[in-house]
Amino acid sequence: MTDRPLTLMAVHAHPDDEATGTGGILARYAAEGIRTVLVTCTDGGCGDGPGGVKPGEPGHDPAAVASMRRQELEVSRDVLKISDLEMLDYADSGMAGWPSNDAPGSFWQTPVEQGAARLAELMRHYRPDVVVTYDENGFYGHPDHIQANRITMAALEMTELTPKVYWTTMPRSLMRQFWETMREFQEDMPELDPAETAAMAEIGLPDDEVTTWVDTTAFSGQKFDALAAHASQGENIFFLKMGKEKFGEWMGMETFVRVKDATGAALPENDLFAGLR
Repeated sequence: MTDRPLTLMAVHAHPDDEATGTGGILARYAAEGIRTVLVTCTDGGCGDGPGGVKPGEPGHDPAAVASMRRQELEVSRDVLKISDLEMLDYADSGMAGWPSNDAPGSFWQTPVEQGAARLAELMRHYRPDVVVTYDENGFYGHPDHIQANRITMAALEMTELTPKVYWTTMPRSLMRQFWETMREFQEDMPELDPAETAAMAEIGLPDDEVTTWVDTTAFSGQKFDALAAHASQGENIFFLKMGKEKFGEWMGMETFVRVKDATGAALPENDLFAGLR
């Protein structure tokens, strides 16, 4: 035992990702006195610009968008009481198939070993007890999310550390219900075609493969406010339309699959730090 505080490190791709999938655990564990470290891999420059202007449209300035999103991230950090924020500042690669995927200097084009070496240095500095990132498909196939998974797993191999490692996920029983809720608050959302329905059926995991269910309902207000800090991004708007009460009902449970563990903590579990305290 040492005097070093227990530490959670979340590795995310873009500013705002920390709020959507892990805002609850970041707020909860900060309130419990655990050090929370957020690593954001890209600058978010492929996000929406003022007025919702998209990359490639007239008036979209990636540098200005990145600056705006960094300011929003700082607000989200304060809301969630995140102890430490580290920015790798790779260029945002954009959605799968965008020309920005191939841009020199983009996160997607960065050699995994290079990104992993930088992350490994942060891991050696903070010595996390728990590390959270995306699954191998980046949850829904986003190139930067996939790359975040790759550099995280490679960085762990470069260190002598043995933290518990988790990938974010969602139980499939909730996916269709979640889509219907989205339609309730986003009236112009189209019906899914068969191919989209099939693709959605592959997102997340069967309920019995979800290893870890963390109740963060008591912190869903903070999570909502953190997401509201990123209101410049159109994909967040339907969450905010829910209002805090409905948002808490849907977003109060955060779910994960445990992929590395040296504690022997029994599964399923309801605490990322089970076996560590």
